[in-house]
Amino acid sequence: MKLKLITVTALAALALTSLAAPASLKDIPLHDLAGKPTSLKAYEGKVLLVVNVASQCGYTRQYKPLESTYRKYKDQGLVVLGIPCNDFGNQEPGSPAEIQAFCTSKFDVTFPLLEKVKVKPGPEQHPLYAALTGKDSAFPGEIKWNFGKFLIGRDGQLLARFESGDEPDSPKVTAAIEKALAAK
Repeated sequence: MKLKLITVTALAALALTSLAAPASLKDIPLHDLAGKPTSLKAYEGKVLLVVNVASQCGYTRQYKPLESTYRKYKDQGLVVLGIPCNDFGNQEPGSPAEIQAFCTSKFDVTFPLLEKVKVKPGPEQHPLYAALTGKDSAFPGEIKWNFGKFLIGRDGQLLARFESGDEPDSPKVTAAIEKALAAK
């Protein structure tokens, strides 16, 4: 009887988990920097470069090549999504308004910025980063620092992962973006 109860409980938990889990990356609820609900579905059919950003990091200078890359390829279907994160050295302590002001005044950022989230594993990790880095991801493993990058194809599939030191305009990242944009 005890084994049967455990089995039923486990099956019920599995069923609830599968009901609660989004079917794909595009279904994971997000918020823009102003707090308005959104998701990656808003960018359906686009190639996405998702980047965990921070305003007080040694890699903050990457805002400039991220913006250049966005402007170069946006008409072909690329969207850079900046997702602020304060998980590494408290390098993004700002409010949404402060983050927006910093990004526009210092780097003339025009690509979309989303809400500040937790990217490190744990109970507060945002579901998007759990999906991007979890064991079932095409590129599993914890994010090591700010400005980690994930390239998502037009079909919503994760295509590539780049670390903080991979410059957004490097040949490696540019080649992956161009390949993703060429795929229809």
